[in-house]
Amino acid sequence: MPTAAFVVNRDRIRHFPQLVRRSAAAAAARGWEIAVLATRTADAGDGATRQAVAAGAGLVFAVGGDGTVRACAQALAGGQVPLAIVPRGTANLVATALGIPASLGAALEIGFGQHERQIDLAVADGTTFAAMAGIGLDAVVVAATLAAVKGAAGWLGYAATGVTRLAGAHTGFRIRLDDGEPILCHARCVVVGNVGLLPGGFVLLPEARPDDGLLDVGILAPAGPFGWPRVAWRVLTRSRHDDAALERHQARRVEITAEARLPRQADGELIGAATSLTVALAPGGLLVRVPAARRRGPRYLGAD
Repeated sequence: MPTAAFVVNRDRIRHFPQLVRRSAAAAAARGWEIAVLATRTADAGDGATRQAVAAGAGLVFAVGGDGTVRACAQALAGGQVPLAIVPRGTANLVATALGIPASLGAALEIGFGQHERQIDLAVADGTTFAAMAGIGLDAVVVAATLAAVKGAAGWLGYAATGVTRLAGAHTGFRIRLDDGEPILCHARCVVVGNVGLLPGGFVLLPEARPDDGLLDVGILAPAGPFGWPRVAWRVLTRSRHDDAALERHQARRVEITAEARLPRQADGELIGAATSLTVALAPGGLLVRVPAARRRGPRYLGAD
């Protein structure tokens, strides 16, 4: 009987015995047995996944948030063992982009199903991620959002913290996209996305698609009293219109240099402050179990 490994971030699970019981039942009904590897941090999912694959697991479930998905994806990158997702985090950006529901039963059905999709990954200075990395304000918000607030308030924890951090000085950035001429700008942050979603399901990068062989870059530089409202309106309406407040690009490699040392994040996990961030695409790097309708997922719908 094949083994499905469940890499579980215990900090994201309220009813752990019930999760294990229902997962084991769903697995048995489909001819699988399960091995549960419980962790206390998202990053520990990397080692747990490598351990499971070395022991012969034919399927890995990431049970947690985007940090757990990121860690499992890093371990599975370039291999043939598929990843299934049971979204239990604050934002669940990857699961949302792939159409994987929060319901445990539905997520298990998809994970033990037959529909798979090869998606891209990206590497930010040695850290593999599946959703989004950034330098500047976005990482400041991640750092300031306490884990207790995230767990209690979900994505609203990010939103509440973000509002208190909107005011602040711009930083000078030098951004090189592939082999193009550098973009010089002053901004609050620069984000690089494999998917274009923000917590809450809002779309910052409407052209982003996890299997299009491209990274999407967002430069956020709102100025004046109407700067952030203008950005918010574009995000809420999924507008593809760009201006000095919100500028978007696409590339396969992105080199970002800042005039000051800034915090950085990848999939909601801090990766250390620095004056630069280099992100490279890893095309088709991960096999993921998805709903039948998402085997070839559409771009995010938007308006101009």
